[in-house]
Amino acid sequence: MDFRGKDNIFLFLDQHGPFATNNHPPDQPPYSRNTKEWVGKITACSMETKYRVVRNQIFELLDVHSFAEVQELITNKERRQDLNRRGYHLLGNMFGIDGNEREIVSKINNYSRTADAVIRYLKTTVLANYASYIEMTNEIDAISSPVELLLIIFDNRYHQKARFEAKRKLILMSLAGSIDQRERETDIENKFAQFLEFLNEHVWSRDLKIGELEIAYLLSEHDPDTFACTKVKLAGVQDVQKTKRKKGQKITLIKQRRFRGNGREIRIYVSVRKKPPEAKVLKLLRKGVENPAVAVDDELGLLGVAESVMEVKAFQKHLTRSASKAGSLMSLEEVSDTLAGGKYESSAVGSSSSTPMFKFFARLGGMRVEFIVHTYKSYLNYIYQRDVSHDEYEVKRVFDSGVAELLFPHSIYYLNMNEIKEALIRWSRYRIEDMWDKDHK
Repeated sequence: MDFRGKDNIFLFLDQHGPFATNNHPPDQPPYSRNTKEWVGKITACSMETKYRVVRNQIFELLDVHSFAEVQELITNKERRQDLNRRGYHLLGNMFGIDGNEREIVSKINNYSRTADAVIRYLKTTVLANYASYIEMTNEIDAISSPVELLLIIFDNRYHQKARFEAKRKLILMSLAGSIDQRERETDIENKFAQFLEFLNEHVWSRDLKIGELEIAYLLSEHDPDTFACTKVKLAGVQDVQKTKRKKGQKITLIKQRRFRGNGREIRIYVSVRKKPPEAKVLKLLRKGVENPAVAVDDELGLLGVAESVMEVKAFQKHLTRSASKAGSLMSLEEVSDTLAGGKYESSAVGSSSSTPMFKFFARLGGMRVEFIVHTYKSYLNYIYQRDVSHDEYEVKRVFDSGVAELLFPHSIYYLNMNEIKEALIRWSRYRIEDMWDKDHK
């Protein structure tokens, strides 16, 4: 994705654009040759209005009228303390945070923790093999105050990497604040609790206690060329202990619940989730959108895995009836069913059209929940098949969307993202296909 084609705050992280973080903070006289050239770049990018808006926000937050006054603040510790209190108050009102001064500070500092969590998530998952390369500067990691982070951007005592990370952290904090405001407006925490209650009261079998899961395994065989599932059967713990696994075979743990459909008890593996804030921030970045109301449409979700297409249909029918018993009509939106064939058309960057699934959004009880339901076979392809597996998808969407380069630009982190992407895909295939075999020889 080319972030330069979008009019949003992500452009301020673009190291190829006019707002790149250089070796030294911008300190040129207003009518110097360099300043005139810089203004020309902004004009060429049609960024004049965006620049003025952000500049005015900076001046308001720091209570100054020029960038020369910003430099004076860097050495004025007493005034910075006053500005910190003022900054928290202004930002608290902007994001609609209720409470006293301490509660507002705590809430905004939580945005800082979410911003750090975005980087740590990538550091421990997709980019774990390169964790030492992308580790955050200690001083930036330790700071939560928006005013202090903003001043670092203009402070020549800080290295280029630290100043870039301060800017990056501010932008991620801004996204986290927008997400938090959206969650409060939509009452997502309460809706998630209501959704779990609906499942426990009306969907799952009453023969099991709340939270009780039945352990089972999927024993599967896979094509040597594509690693697509060719054969699968459900097995118990004792069967697995007796099984001597061969090359091309997988043993996958699933924890199943039960529901009653078509006059019998049907087993289904279920994972219910509410997207954490850092996942929502990453989704905004991948889509190049600042507004969470536009980009994040899957805050509540359920992944289900049943034995066959017939049982997947039985689960959908059972959901509809359960919603009716709970006093709500259930409407299905954006239905996509490719379990029986066809291609899954997705707008998500990095996703594969070869991933069969039954996907829909269910509107019920004032909630909109994303459901993705698989058969055993399609689920195993979703996690293991070449060019389809979720591990590969995680890598592709971070790199193909441009997020990796935006957050960790080559000019600062010295990483070749094209080479890293291919290396990480090879690593994900090694973990899926070869690692177990070598560890168990």
